[in-house]
Amino acid sequence: MDERMKIYNEKMTKTFNNLLNEFGTIRAGRANPHVLDRITVDYYGTPTPIQQVGNVNVPEPRILQIAPWDTSLLKAIEKAILTSDLGINPTNDGKVIRLIFPELTEERRKDLVKEVKKKGEAAKVAVRNIRRDANDVFKKLKGSEVSEDTIKDLEDKMQKLTDKYMKDIDAAVDTKSKEIMTV
Repeated sequence: MDERMKIYNEKMTKTFNNLLNEFGTIRAGRANPHVLDRITVDYYGTPTPIQQVGNVNVPEPRILQIAPWDTSLLKAIEKAILTSDLGINPTNDGKVIRLIFPELTEERRKDLVKEVKKKGEAAKVAVRNIRRDANDVFKKLKGSEVSEDTIKDLEDKMQKLTDKYMKDIDAAVDTKSKEIMTV
């Protein structure tokens, strides 16, 4: 791949991976440890992700279990979950914290699908902006030692790369939407 194209390919890959990470934080009625990714606990004065202070596992499809290595953190973890936007009340038995995910209503599922589509559209806009930036850079090459055919070729490759990422984004949105709508 051309060095000039590599930069834009990396930017589009980062955009796509960011979308997948955002999809991982959307809870779809099943327990997914990634919903805790953005929640931090005060661990001796340092905000630390929950995954770094204990074991997080999924004993049942709708239950997340957090077993901190230091049981003195139970209250801090519980407080962090309560103050987060997760919307789930943790249960603490003195050794582990359990998060029980309720079944999603049909209306909530539809709202989540809308959110997924909105995030997908935002990723598409970001990819199109990367394409536009690339084409602007390629057009500025006119008049230099680069031929017009080479510039046209670069623009064509950029369009093909954009099309590939558009298909990937659509596929990811479809997959996540089906996962959410599956009861």
